[in-house]
Amino acid sequence: MAKSRITIDVTTDENHVPVAMEWTAEDGGIAQQPASAMALSMWNAKEYAAMRMDLWTQDMSVEEMRSFVVQTMMTLADTYEKATSDKEHATAIRGFTQELAKRVGAIDE
Repeated sequence: MAKSRITIDVTTDENHVPVAMEWTAEDGGIAQQPASAMALSMWNAKEYAAMRMDLWTQDMSVEEMRSFVVQTMMTLADTYEKATSDKEHATAIRGFTQELAKRVGAIDE
């Protein structure tokens, strides 16, 4: 059995607001990759509960956050489809996300 480690380093200011983030996944060949935002979701099957951690740096713009959220939702649709083989509802998620992206100006119409 193998064990892998993913490390996320967050630098904060005096008010504990993130100013920089980097992540490392040595098994994936990634070292100190900078990031401006993260949305980490974990599932606890025993408690049947989702947990999450959302962080973004103070210099991330609202426009960048809109794009980040829309892109994350699209990748969640991919994850949902891959995990459940439920193409119909994954397509529905993508359609909703595309409409949301248009409404918030994350993509051109």
